[in-house]
Amino acid sequence: MKIITMGELMLRLSPPGRLRFVQADSFDAVYGGGEANVAVSCANYGHDAYFVTKLPSHEVGQAAVNALRRYGVRTDHIARGGDRVGIYYLESGSAMRPSKVIYDRTHSAMAEADPEDFDFDLIMQGADWFHWSGITPAISDKAARLTLLACQAARRHGVTVSVDLNFRKKLWTSQKAQSVMRPLMQYVHVCIGNEEDAQLCLGFQPQADVTKGQTDAEGYKGIFRAMQQEFSFRYVISTLRESFSASHNGWKAMIYDGSEFYVSRRYDISPIVDRVGGGDAFSGGIIHGLLTKQTQAEALEFAVAASALKHTVSGDFNMVTAQEVEALAGGDGSGRVQR
Repeated sequence: MKIITMGELMLRLSPPGRLRFVQADSFDAVYGGGEANVAVSCANYGHDAYFVTKLPSHEVGQAAVNALRRYGVRTDHIARGGDRVGIYYLESGSAMRPSKVIYDRTHSAMAEADPEDFDFDLIMQGADWFHWSGITPAISDKAARLTLLACQAARRHGVTVSVDLNFRKKLWTSQKAQSVMRPLMQYVHVCIGNEEDAQLCLGFQPQADVTKGQTDAEGYKGIFRAMQQEFSFRYVISTLRESFSASHNGWKAMIYDGSEFYVSRRYDISPIVDRVGGGDAFSGGIIHGLLTKQTQAEALEFAVAASALKHTVSGDFNMVTAQEVEALAGGDGSGRVQR
């Protein structure tokens, strides 16, 4: 299957281990970013995955491109130019100390990209799926315009469109998010998010309190129905994370196809190695699942298992195979050495 994702690829700089920013004398460097992470997952599962972005022509920009190529992501439609690669700094939390992210992405190449940088009709030609997230229109008004143009091209070519709502309070306000995101929902077939995303991006609030571990699926059914009725989504999907600490989370998800709800198996993840990219691993898993599985239940179980495994992998990318995900979804979570 041909899968297109579009967003910003960033350089991630992290203090080694669990050091705090103020303790660090050096930083570990990897590349990542919401939609790029999804593309890597889809490539790992055997799909023809393309990532669309703009990166500078200099060596750091090329290193970012190479990071995608290393894992089989197609870079044919990456525009080159602009002055800088976006950066984010990550301080990994532990136990009761939360992780922290500092963005340094203003005026990045993707934030300053123009419509002339991309031929969206060419990009969407022959595609089966287009995925984007709420992070992309949040980085700049120009990027929001690109998101609209990409969605319109996807519609012209009959491409299934998914969104991960992904609200980021450090990038925009809820008021600005709703003014941009709600009109874009007319192009979306599959809506993915959590309780905070649904509230802050679209104005829907579930009867749930995740900070207190209250993730009973019953609290979500009302807004799932309301979102499906208002925007005519084929699927509404929410991850349900219980954050007991930075090192210990409960993890499951729910899907609604307009007639039936399905709640996945729950995973108890402890200790967490790296939770950044966990939601993107879920999105990559649900795309693969909906394209290849017979039922929404099978698709969701694959996505939840894929995301659970991502919490055990350092870096933004989920470096697991479909076979490894299938094994966990099938009940093999023993962690025994494979000989």
